[in-house]
Amino acid sequence: VQLVESGGGSVQPGGSLTLSCAASGYRFSWLSMGWFRQAPGKEREGVATLDRLDRAEYVDSAKGRFTVSKDNAENTLYLQMNDLTPEDSAMYYCAADFAPLHLESPESSRFWGQGTQVTVS
Repeated sequence: VQLVESGGGSVQPGGSLTLSCAASGYRFSWLSMGWFRQAPGKEREGVATLDRLDRAEYVDSAKGRFTVSKDNAENTLYLQMNDLTPEDSAMYYCAADFAPLHLESPESSRFWGQGTQVTVS
């Protein structure tokens, strides 16, 4: 499975960004997918996951602001991020696995993209 993220950038507090993750190499609809992030000096943390049945889970700090979705026809995962704060600044990684992903366990994912930087300032 190959994952390629895009859509990161710099935005002012209160702004919005939409991240995309293009997947290839496996039947997209069979994958559990998610977004994780890592800020300098911090551990990688789960942001949002989406299972094969399109059930989403979010870290508390993302609830009400972020929306994870996917387009099976385009083999793409999205993360719509609104009302961004400086605390959201991090490298955002797309993750995928054949088994369910867990927000609290980045090691639950065996496939990773290269990351896309989000800076809020």
